[in-house]
Amino acid sequence: MTDLTSLRLSYGRAELRRADLHADPLAQFQGWLQEAIAAGLSEPYALSLATADASGRPSVRTVLLRGADEDGLTFYSNFDSHKGRDLAANPQAELLFFWPAHERQVRAWGRVTRVPDAEASAYFHRRPRESQLAAHASDPQSAPIGNRAELEARFAVLHGRFPEGTEVPRPSFWGGYRVAVQEWEFWQGRPNRMHDRFRYARAGEGWAVERLMP
Repeated sequence: MTDLTSLRLSYGRAELRRADLHADPLAQFQGWLQEAIAAGLSEPYALSLATADASGRPSVRTVLLRGADEDGLTFYSNFDSHKGRDLAANPQAELLFFWPAHERQVRAWGRVTRVPDAEASAYFHRRPRESQLAAHASDPQSAPIGNRAELEARFAVLHGRFPEGTEVPRPSFWGGYRVAVQEWEFWQGRPNRMHDRFRYARAGEGWAVERLMP
């Protein structure tokens, strides 16, 4: 095993000044995300989603961002999954986006609600057909299964139940979540670990912005 204490990078690609920040953190986030997409970074819309159950036990996993607007940040999942159970008991989450090629991170925390059924169904039917079938096959998500062959058999049964040319219905246990962000943090790596960090926190109808120690 490599000695991990010997591995390090010094970040020097860019700086982040108070004057660089947009007054609206959503616009700031959209700008950074669009830069990452335009640069061809691999899945820049992927994020780490941290939740906790009623007892406070945390869990984290990677999901894909499927919306970022004034209503919040949206992702989709199985309601009976580990994350779904956490959010039913404790409807808040923190999201982390990390773009190492740009030496940037964004954190976002807020309360979580489900998106309307009509919106979830519209998105479900825009997904590839195989992904629609997989949503049915992986139920309940996060539950143990004997082996890969059993999973593939479930998938094959669904191909027969919904042959090509028929609509795959959105399962009632699958839909969207929306995070109404109450706090954002934007992080830009700098040399010697003297990073630039700015936090936006809700203040009435606007946002209070402050620089944080690195």
